Amino acid sequence: MDQMQNTVPDMWEVAGRRFTSRLIVGTGRYKDLPETAAAIEASGAEIVTVAVRRVNLSDPDAPMLQDYVPPNRYTYLPNTAGCHTASDAVRTLRLAREAGGWNLVKLEVLGPPPFLYPDMPGTFEAAEALIKDGFEVMVYCADDPLAAKRLEEMGCVAIMPLGAPIGSGLGVVNPYMIGAIIEHAKVPVLVDAGVGTASDAAYAMELGCDAVLMNSAIAHAQNPVLMARAMKSAVEGGRLAHLAGRMPRRTTADPSSPLAGLIR
Repeated sequence: MDQMQNTVPDMWEVAGRRFTSRLIVGTGRYKDLPETAAAIEASGAEIVTVAVRRVNLSDPDAPMLQDYVPPNRYTYLPNTAGCHTASDAVRTLRLAREAGGWNLVKLEVLGPPPFLYPDMPGTFEAAEALIKDGFEVMVYCADDPLAAKRLEEMGCVAIMPLGAPIGSGLGVVNPYMIGAIIEHAKVPVLVDAGVGTASDAAYAMELGCDAVLMNSAIAHAQNPVLMARAMKSAVEGGRLAHLAGRMPRRTTADPSSPLAGLIR
């Protein structure tokens, strides 16, 4: 069995699509498109999110993301970044499907600043409309097990609770609720938003997440390409630690060498 685990790729699946990398990265906030491409390459990611309202996908006279991050190499995941109403989110993803034929999408409906917390009533409304329209919806949501289960039962193909507010870099601030969502979910669960550094990504994977999604943690690093490499290793290490099963926590010491039979 151990030999099989060392040779069989540890893949995960969403909406019938299988992936080896458990790191999903964004394509925004970098200083330019060459840096975007270099960081994504270093991350090893196979899925990249595309903010439909913010990224040039159609104007050939302006720099185009497709020229640097080719869609025949990466799976594009259009998202509704910047949408604060269900109607805006639905319209944005319908336009994305018209532009590129993308059916697997990331839905987010955001509340107001300063927290940009998921607007769950708007999320439910948009998810229902998109699923009826034939979209495969990966949904950004609150770290609420009841809301997560409702979205799953509606037909969302992946549940993506926030680790912390978007762009905050605070890490996974509510691991107990993330763990509860994972425990009861029958679709993939990904921590989305709030990751700040490699240890945050590793922790999310140790909790049992299927993958981690991030943008700012890489793009806002002093060296984005190096941070992308760090995140790749962190996600892989966290996944291995989850599969290995950590030692139990104790409130007292347990010496690694036996106390009995010591030479006196």
